[in-house]
Order: sequence, then C-alpha cells, then structure tokens
Amino acid sequence: MMWRLNGTSLAAALAVCLVSLPVAAERIAIVGGTVYGAGADPVENATVLVDGSTIVSVTGGGTVPAGYRVIDATGKWVTPGLMVASSTLGLGEVSLSAGIVDATVKKTKSTLSLEVPPAFNPDTTLIPVTRIEGITRAVTGFARTEDMWQGLGAVIHLGSEDAPFVEERAFLHLNVSESGANRSGGSRAALWQAVFAKLDAAGADNGASADGKEGDGKKTKKPDPEKQVLQQLLSGDLKLVVTAQRKSDILQVLRLQDRYGLDIVLAGAVEAWRVADRLAQAGIPVVLDATDNLPQNFETLAASQANAARLHAAGVRIAFTGSGSHNARLAPQYAGNAVANGLPWQAAFDGLTRGAAEIFGISDRYGTLQAGKDADVVVWSGDPLELMTDVEAVLIRGEQIALESRQTKLADRYKSLVRSPAYRK
Repeated sequence: MMWRLNGTSLAAALAVCLVSLPVAAERIAIVGGTVYGAGADPVENATVLVDGSTIVSVTGGGTVPAGYRVIDATGKWVTPGLMVASSTLGLGEVSLSAGIVDATVKKTKSTLSLEVPPAFNPDTTLIPVTRIEGITRAVTGFARTEDMWQGLGAVIHLGSEDAPFVEERAFLHLNVSESGANRSGGSRAALWQAVFAKLDAAGADNGASADGKEGDGKKTKKPDPEKQVLQQLLSGDLKLVVTAQRKSDILQVLRLQDRYGLDIVLAGAVEAWRVADRLAQAGIPVVLDATDNLPQNFETLAASQANAARLHAAGVRIAFTGSGSHNARLAPQYAGNAVANGLPWQAAFDGLTRGAAEIFGISDRYGTLQAGKDADVVVWSGDPLELMTDVEAVLIRGEQIALESRQTKLADRYKSLVRSPAYRK
C-alpha cells in the first residue's frame, strides 16, 4: 500500500521531524564575568568554555579557542543553574482544574510504588516560567495520596527535552505531618504503627534467592513493587524524604533512622531548629521554605525565619523550596530572606546549588562549574539572591534557553495593544 501526501500533509510531516530532532551541539564561551560556584573563591574576568552539554573549563582571563560562540558577561555574575529541592513541576498545571491533576493521587493499589515519569508533562507552562528565573534543576513528586506514603520522587532538568529525568526514582516520600496522619487512621499512633509494620515486613521478606526460588526450592510469586521499593530503602539504595513539621514528629523521624539505618532527608521541618544539634549529629539534611514564620496550625507553633540560619550554625546541610510549583522560581528570593535572617550568603548559595546536588545524589554531574560537569550555567546582572537582579542568559546542559514563557509572551502581547477591529479583516 502506498501513502500519498499532499502539500499540507508533507509540510506537517516535515515539521514533526524537525521538532523531534535533538538540538545541535554547540560550543559556547561565556567571557568577562565573575564566576561563583567554581571553587572556594570567585573567579574574576572568567572564561567558561562549554562544548555540547559539558563544561570544558573555567579559567580567569582565559582565551577563547576558534569555533566558540561568545556570550559577553562583562560586569555580570556567572553561576551554576539553581535547583529547587521540592516541587510538583510537570505533574499539574492548575490545582483546581476540572480535569486531572496528576500530582494528587486519589486512589491506587500502591502509594509506595507510584512513579513520576508516566504522569510527567514536559510541555507544562510552569517549566519555562521557572527556568527563565535561573532555575535549571528541580525535585518533583506527588503532593498528596490517600495515605502517608507519597510515592517515588524524581530529579529533573528544565531543558527543552521531552525526557528531562536526571533521576527517575530519586527517593521515596513519606509524610508524617498532621496531613499525613489525617489520611492514615486519623492519628500519628496509627500512622507510625503502619510505617513500622511495612518496614519490618520488608526486612523479613528476603528469603528469595537470585534464581527466583525461595529457600525450599519453591518458585516465588510475582515480585511485589512495594516490597522492592522498601528493600531498596532498607539496603541504602534509595533515599527517604520525610515531611515532618513539629519537634515531636522530627524526633520520631530520628528514631526511625536509628531503628532502620535509613538515608533520610527531612522536608518542611518548620520546628527543625529546635533539634538542630541532633539532626547534625545524625547527618540528616533539611529541605525548607525559608519564609515560614507563622504558626499556621498546632504543628508549626515554633515557626521562625531564623530556621535556616540556626540549622546551618549547628552543621545541618540545607536546601530550599519556592512557594509551590507556580512559584518555584522564588527559591533564590527565599534563600535571600534566609540571609536577611542570619544565614551566611555562601550557605544560602550552596543550598541552591552544590548542597542541593549533594543531598539528592547528583553532585557528580551538577552543582558546581567544573570541567566535566553538565553545562547548567546562568548569567545574572548581579547577586542572584537580590530581588531586583535580572537573568541575562540561561544554559541547560549546554543549550541556551530563550528567556520567554507564557507570562512574557502575554506581557509582550498586551503592553502595546493596538485597538482595532481585527475580527472584521
């Protein structure tokens, strides 16, 4: 059977092919700026060489080889792309939509084994809104399920690719805060009983051998996705991000670590400053909203904007969130608020770059501007934690991103609106 394409169909087919083609690798030199995040000290009058998706070198006053396109950063700041350490990016557009919001799972056989990729939408308008503010990486995951387990979260880059996953199964999320307890028997007693029962059962269920048979030679049943996740967790191959707010819940998280030896990251953690020394001793990092300063309910009575500063002073590693996925782009502003409340500038900057990368296990390829790492680079008009600083250029894995989003397009459309009866034409 032969297919015939008319002119319109042929053009459409060619357009699809062109859209599917990968972006051609390019050599880029960012020159003249001051680089932060290449080492302990800033690099003045720096030359950052990027070949394809990778950083080649960062040198002070270096020369540009032939074949490189130059971005002039004279008088500007140059940093790694920033990272938001908690979001639902790609899993929802409008939370009150009449349609499906993939970040909220209402009913499923297993909340433990939920994965982000099948639900992820790379065409969400929230990604361009976020990345033009200097955010190039993000942690994303489910916001709500029917119990305390909130599935497997992912780490993504915010480039133009349809498969943006840096780590598809970066962590398991457990919510032991008031909202998690409400969905798990209505009491923290019921929640923790269920958590311990799951982990104990997974730890005991290791009788299957590598050939798919149990110790007595019988064939095993089909692998249980929940048990596989929990066994990865117990073996240290998977992180556990735990959302907890009040001091007593955080202490219970410390007991969880003592009991099972888990690799834990604490999230939310409004009252974490009250047990900062114990968190530091346990090596548990904290992902926080640096603007939390009001008692929204009984589990956040000790909220304080000094939370980040106090945790850092005790030796706890920290990373930052924005205000929900629509405002994930505000993470650097929130980090700036933490600086205004006592956190050293370098610690705040690290919490948006190197520190966040270390917490989520991607520091081998991201977080600093060093040879061999992914070329996530941002040129700023000044200090990225200052509210009035502008983003001048964004590279994500070596691709220069257009500084436009739905918001900028609407602004361009309506700021010089010509009022004419165009519908009559």
